[in-house]
Amino acid sequence: MRHIIKNGRVIDPSQNLDKVTNIYLSRGRVMAVADEAPEGFTADQEIDATDKWVLPGLVDLQARLGEPGSQYAGNIASETKAAVAGGITSICCPPDTAPVNDSQAVTELLQRRARQAATAFVMPIGALTQGLDGERLSNSYSLKKTGCIALSQANRPVQNSLALKNALEYNSTMDIPIMLRSEDQQLKNGGVAHSGPVSSRLGLPEISPAAETAALARDLVLVEETGVKAHFSQIACARSVELIADAKKRGLPVTCDVAIHQLHLSEMDLLGFNSLFHVSPPLRSMNDKQALIMGVKMGVIDAIVSDHTPLEKDNKLLPFGESAPGISGLETLLALLLKLVQEGALDLMTAIRCVTQNPAKIIGCNTGSLIESASADLTIIDPEGVWTLNANNMISAGKNTPFSGWEFVGKVEQTFFQGRPVYRNNEV
Repeated sequence: MRHIIKNGRVIDPSQNLDKVTNIYLSRGRVMAVADEAPEGFTADQEIDATDKWVLPGLVDLQARLGEPGSQYAGNIASETKAAVAGGITSICCPPDTAPVNDSQAVTELLQRRARQAATAFVMPIGALTQGLDGERLSNSYSLKKTGCIALSQANRPVQNSLALKNALEYNSTMDIPIMLRSEDQQLKNGGVAHSGPVSSRLGLPEISPAAETAALARDLVLVEETGVKAHFSQIACARSVELIADAKKRGLPVTCDVAIHQLHLSEMDLLGFNSLFHVSPPLRSMNDKQALIMGVKMGVIDAIVSDHTPLEKDNKLLPFGESAPGISGLETLLALLLKLVQEGALDLMTAIRCVTQNPAKIIGCNTGSLIESASADLTIIDPEGVWTLNANNMISAGKNTPFSGWEFVGKVEQTFFQGRPVYRNNEV
């Protein structure tokens, strides 16, 4: 079908575009963004977006979809529906599935299930090492050829420095991003909360910031020596922002992201001993949170991710230290991002760039933009729409969110994927 989305405020950082205009969609592509229709264009459907925002479909670099495997809730069909309800149309799926995505067969399974769901673009991330064991290298050439857009160890970083150096050297000629989660397991020492007054008061095993920063310093040295294109996932410490800023100044090919919950929450939120706030990396100090926000504002942090981890209810009913870490975040990524804009922490263009243009550039995909001939992936937002998150009403099979009861301003009304409407708010 051919669509006209009329009179919406189109915000597209890839074109530095922020104006009220029309968008013309044809055959699953953006035909034009202009006041006047292209010659010969006749629409099958017109959508009035007056007083609404029209954004490129969001690109999420870190979201678990529960499939294959049983440790997470949901599956690709359920979680992609949750994604488009949050305006997300492109999703990178980490390799810590069961079995691990270290083979062509698992990659093809993910792609097949995504095609069957036909709701959002699912991009598998391959395992850097076989079984994520940190020892034997995966066949990265086969994984890339099959469709993996990056290689990663998910939340199981390589601890052996020589093994990591060999892995980075081997893949430095592959022209594929290596996503690194920096964490020293010996310094972590089984901890579950930030090393500070809150963990001491609650008696929780603590995690020193050095568990991240020491590992990050090592990783940056290895990146510099091997020349590999590296992306650092889910940084959480102020010192990490400084280290990456210095690396960028020295010309290292590095980028990084932060999980959206790290920009809203801190160790102080753990005082209620609520397992819904148990995440990895842990919620850090208020100073760390402010440094992360400043890192986004200054362009040191390139992307913001949901770090979506849908868990079964029982996984969060355990005591804090025994519960599984993770937040179901697909449906709140955009809402929490807009909240930062409303609070004045970020400007709108920077915020949208961190979930569209920048992540797409990091993985080298042609999404996150409304340029002519791009895939017609977009979302229509009511910027004045007020709503309250109710965990029980979430579309994701994982209801594990600490944001239940939060009021948000800015509601997704419609989402298009490849020119097809895949989500429409029932209240519209």
